[in-house]
Amino acid sequence: MDMQVVLPEEALPAKLTLNPELRMTDDEYFEFCQLNRDVRFERTAEGEIIIVPPAGYESSYQSGDIFGQLRNWAKRDGRGKASDASAEFILPTGAALSPDAAWLSNQQLSQLSKKQRTKFPPVAPEFVIEVMSPSDRLPAAKKKMQEWIRGGVELAWLVHGDAQTVYIYRPGGQEAEQKTGIAKLAAEGPVAGFELDLTDIWAGL
Repeated sequence: MDMQVVLPEEALPAKLTLNPELRMTDDEYFEFCQLNRDVRFERTAEGEIIIVPPAGYESSYQSGDIFGQLRNWAKRDGRGKASDASAEFILPTGAALSPDAAWLSNQQLSQLSKKQRTKFPPVAPEFVIEVMSPSDRLPAAKKKMQEWIRGGVELAWLVHGDAQTVYIYRPGGQEAEQKTGIAKLAAEGPVAGFELDLTDIWAGL
């Protein structure tokens, strides 16, 4: 399936609604993304393709800091692996999403073939972190967090740097827990032992 997309930056974020009868398979969706390497895509559970605008420099710095902390902890801990925003996961719901940082257990990884690991793996990471960027709107960001949980993620954090607030999502349908102005945040469940230092993230650039 050869399909390339070019849109002006001011048109982003944008949705591509395809003919439902021609919905791409997971492999076709991966190939479509490879043909458009300069554009970042995500897919909703309903099959809509979302064109995601690039992050601003400050939010990129914040997400890089967060990924670095998670990666360093994961290496010390040894129970799983961390990935950054370039990774995309295909959830059981059909949604294909990219978090700013994610942690996947070695047990989950062992169930994936080598080929699956080189593409968008059909698995829900146990833990994800998203960082608000200038183009994000809070209601849409919260909806994405709920999609992560609906897809099987056990713990999800939404970091809003300008508001110095973290929204914590867990399975069970309850409202997100909100923490504002904290210097550190301790994880739980699958990533118990990880602690995120928010000092530099709140300070920004």
